Amino acid sequence: MTVLGLERGVVRLVPYDPCWSLLFEEEKQRIQAVISPWILDIQHVGSTSIPGCPAKPILDIAIAVANFEQAFICIPPLEQLGYSCLGEYGIPRRHYFVRRNPHSTHHIHMLEHHSSEWLNHLLFRDYLRVHPDAVEAYGALKLSLAARYPRDREAYTEGKAEWIRGIIAIARAEMNSRSSGN
Repeated sequence: MTVLGLERGVVRLVPYDPCWSLLFEEEKQRIQAVISPWILDIQHVGSTSIPGCPAKPILDIAIAVANFEQAFICIPPLEQLGYSCLGEYGIPRRHYFVRRNPHSTHHIHMLEHHSSEWLNHLLFRDYLRVHPDAVEAYGALKLSLAARYPRDREAYTEGKAEWIRGIIAIARAEMNSRSSGN
């Protein structure tokens, strides 16, 4: 079993671990226990949610809320669970949280349910879950970037950005095609 946790600034990928989905379910229950009245949905996102994909050993959790401003009420209960709120952290209208123990183990992306950021997380994850060739290509890209930028998470993340945007565009087009009946 892969242990969760990664030092700040370090890029280290590990093989997919099926236990990640169980760890997500456990964390989801902990989160729901303290903020369920204010949330609409909780989803496991990011590479740890994609079978077969190498990942940084950090669980990404997306939480949908109805309204960004009203979601401020969720900050103190999540802090009691060990999360640190880092504000929007570069994405407008997102509450971003990190849980460290002492290394980063969990990231929460709290987003408005109707936002494109929320949908993008789900589109990307769901597309890769049904396209093993895309998982293979994404894994190869990630491994290459991790080798090139082992101590520069910003460069690593930026190196994936265009590829991720491309997959989201394909997934969005497929979703729109299905909804229009084509």
